[in-house]
Amino acid sequence: MGLAVLALPAMLIVMDMTVLHLAVPHLSADLAPNSTELLWITDIYGFLVAGFLITMGNLGDRLGRRRLLLVGAAAFAVASVLAAYADSPAGLIAARALLGLAGATLMPSTLSLLRTMFPDDRQRTIAISAWMMSFTVGASIGPLVGGVVLEHFWWGAVFLLGVPVMVLLLVLGPVLLPEHRTPSGRRLDLASSLLSLAAVLPAVYGLKEMTRDGVDVISALAVVLGVVCAVTFLRRQRRLDDPLVDLGLFREARFRVSLGTLAALSFVMFGINLFIVQSLQLVHGLSPLEAGLWILPGSVGGVLGTVVATVVVGRARHAYVMAAALALAAAGLALVACTGRDDFALLVTGLAVMSAGIAPALNLGTDLVVSSAPPDRAGAASAVSETSNEFGGALGLAVLGSVGIAVYRTRVEDTLPEGVPPEAAGPAADTLAKALEQARQLPDEVGTALAETGRVAFAGGLSVMATAAAVLVACCGVLVATTLRHVRPGGPPAGDPDPSAPDPAQGSAASA
Repeated sequence: MGLAVLALPAMLIVMDMTVLHLAVPHLSADLAPNSTELLWITDIYGFLVAGFLITMGNLGDRLGRRRLLLVGAAAFAVASVLAAYADSPAGLIAARALLGLAGATLMPSTLSLLRTMFPDDRQRTIAISAWMMSFTVGASIGPLVGGVVLEHFWWGAVFLLGVPVMVLLLVLGPVLLPEHRTPSGRRLDLASSLLSLAAVLPAVYGLKEMTRDGVDVISALAVVLGVVCAVTFLRRQRRLDDPLVDLGLFREARFRVSLGTLAALSFVMFGINLFIVQSLQLVHGLSPLEAGLWILPGSVGGVLGTVVATVVVGRARHAYVMAAALALAAAGLALVACTGRDDFALLVTGLAVMSAGIAPALNLGTDLVVSSAPPDRAGAASAVSETSNEFGGALGLAVLGSVGIAVYRTRVEDTLPEGVPPEAAGPAADTLAKALEQARQLPDEVGTALAETGRVAFAGGLSVMATAAAVLVACCGVLVATTLRHVRPGGPPAGDPDPSAPDPAQGSAASA
């Protein structure tokens, strides 16, 4: 019952992110935000979640994980009401910022409580799998629930979906969830918290800006500032007796390899899924609702893959099951890479197979990361895991997105149909959406040829992205199978170093 209670906020966090995108046209018509305000409305939540994860994970270890979870749930409920009834763009941005701050308390608290509640390796693996599946469920039902709500109520109602869930958590949490905190009463190092925030926020902001507008001076400086602050943060952790991030964790192969694999999977998912959703709508001509329904096979594949892996991991080595899941994900990506302009069924099949491999690999990798830390540092380890996912996702959007766009632009420019005027050629080579818009304004024959050229080029960009992603995931599978073949989730505590590991400071810098 406690596991079910912890799965609720995890599912809600994903739903909160998905329903906002559906509500953007409605709130834009009501609040009339300018382009900058609209970007902050959509992005501020993710920025603050990423920036405060490490601080909140450590705060939970020190003050109590259940206490922090309940405080975060109360703050999330209040912020949801404020967002629902915001009457200006500034008010909505402030409410979304508070939602992000509250969301940063929920993620590491729920995951670290699972570490405390399920000391048995087998039970913990099942619990984390169920917890991770709640994200898949939230992502699947979010667009459907949001669409129904927006059809019958005003845009602010989508934010009120979280209030009953948080009230239920506040009522049942004190009864069903155990409290756990570090017995030594360690204090939180404020300077380290500020440095972690200064490292994460500029880097994530810079990567997202690169994804949106390409590389410019501001985005590049933001990434450089984040890297400088990250290096300073790591050096400070080496000097502290009670660091915010225990660099000794990176001595263990299961921690650093699993952490890198999780980041790589987030890198792939964020980059590929964005292009697949666009392909369903712009290349294959589906409506947003139809595209959402055709994404459901991917969600079903993720759930089935997780269930099978959870059963098999009781009979086979953890690393081999995880490596097999990564091989399945690479196979799914290879199917996506083989899709052309008209291969709709192959694209949906590839998405389902890819999800069937990525979902269990994420579950098993998260289990290894959390179990590698001592119980009193589980909150910090959970926060590092979630932060690596945020960085991997932002980097995937920037890098894979840039690859896909570059391939698209090159192919459009090389195969531009005759008769397309120069004033239409430039926008058409920018994005597929602009190409289709320009095609509608041209004579029928030329417009049809331009639209088809754009769709073929976009499918080619997705194919190149999926090929690169398949190679990356396959390499991760080989790495996991070879380096973690003797590791089990409940192995020696983090104090037992891996003799073959490099210096922890060097390992942590490389992983970061």
